[in-house]
Amino acid sequence: MTQTTTPAPIDPASIPYFTLSTGDRLPAIGLGTFGSDAVAPAVVATTVTEAVRAGYRHIDCASVYGNEGQIGGVLADLFAHRVVGRDDLWITSKVWNDMHGRVGASCRKSLQDLRLDHLDLFLVHWPFPNYHPPKCDVTMRSPDARPYIHDAFMRTWEQMERLVDEGLVRHIGTSNMTVPKMELLLRDARIRPACNEMELHPHFQQPALFDFCAQHAIQPIAYCPLGSPGRPDRDRTPEDTVDLEDPVLTSIARSAGVAPAQVALRWAIQRGQAPIPFSVNHFRENLAAALLPPLSASAMQAIAGIDKGCRLIKGQVFLWKDDQGWEDLWDPDGTITPA
Repeated sequence: MTQTTTPAPIDPASIPYFTLSTGDRLPAIGLGTFGSDAVAPAVVATTVTEAVRAGYRHIDCASVYGNEGQIGGVLADLFAHRVVGRDDLWITSKVWNDMHGRVGASCRKSLQDLRLDHLDLFLVHWPFPNYHPPKCDVTMRSPDARPYIHDAFMRTWEQMERLVDEGLVRHIGTSNMTVPKMELLLRDARIRPACNEMELHPHFQQPALFDFCAQHAIQPIAYCPLGSPGRPDRDRTPEDTVDLEDPVLTSIARSAGVAPAQVALRWAIQRGQAPIPFSVNHFRENLAAALLPPLSASAMQAIAGIDKGCRLIKGQVFLWKDDQGWEDLWDPDGTITPA
C-alpha cells in the first residue's frame, strides 16, 4: 500500500515581500479565504491551517465570507501549539457594505471571530454601501442602493482612521476603487491607504489604476490572480476569457516546466502586486510560485501584451438603477458616475 507524505513546508523567510509606505513588510503572496458559494467555512478553515503549516504568512479574510469564526478557531489552535506566533502572520479583514456607518463594530466583530487583538490591514470592501443577500442572482437590486457619494465615503474612512488611532488596526486600505475615487480619498484622508485590493490577472491588468497606486506608494493586492475559476455564477458572462488557457501563459509554463497558474503568480509578484489566490488543492504549488526564478524580460513583455480588459467581478448587484450597466460602477471615462 502506497503512503502519501505531506511535502516539506516552505521556509517563510524565503518568501519575498513588499515594503509598504509605513516601512512594514507585506508577504508577497497570500491565501485568500473567499470560498464563493461552493466551499464550506470548515473546509476554508482547514485549508488555512494547512497553508500556515506549509509556509503561508499572509491570510486575506472578510466578514462577508461567513467563515471568520471558523478561521479564528484554527488560528487560536495554531497559536496555542506554537506553530506560529501572532506577529508571524499578516491578517487582513474588510468592512462589508452594510456596516459603512458602523465600522468600529464591524472591526470588533471580525476581531472577536478571528480571536485576535488587532488586524494588520482593514479594508473598505466596496466603496458603495449597497447590500445584497448571500447567494443572490445577478438581477438583484437593493431599493436602498445609491451611487458613490464622496462625503459619505469619507465618513466611513474617518471611522477607519480611528481604528488605527485605537490600535485595533495597523494599516487601513481600500478595495474595488477607481482612479477618480482614489484621487478624492488621497486629497481628503488624514491617514492614507496603505494598500488597494483590486482585481488583477493577466487578462485584466488595470494599468491606469495599478500605475496610480505605484505612484502614490499604495501597495496593490491582487484578487482573482488566476482568473477566478471558482467565482460565483452571477459573476460569469459569455464574454469572459480564461487566463490559464491563454497560449502565451501555457507556452511560458511549458518551457519552464511549471503550471500556468504558477506563471501567473510569478508574473504578479514580479510586476509588483501581491496575489491572494484561494485553493483547497493547490495552495502549496501557489506558494512555491513565489520562489520560481524571475521571468525573463521577454516573458514579462509577452504577458503584458495579453491584457484583454476582461473584468470578471463586475459587481452588477451593487448598481442603484435598473437601467444601468455594470460599467457604471467603474468610472470608465475617468469621472465618477453620478446619481
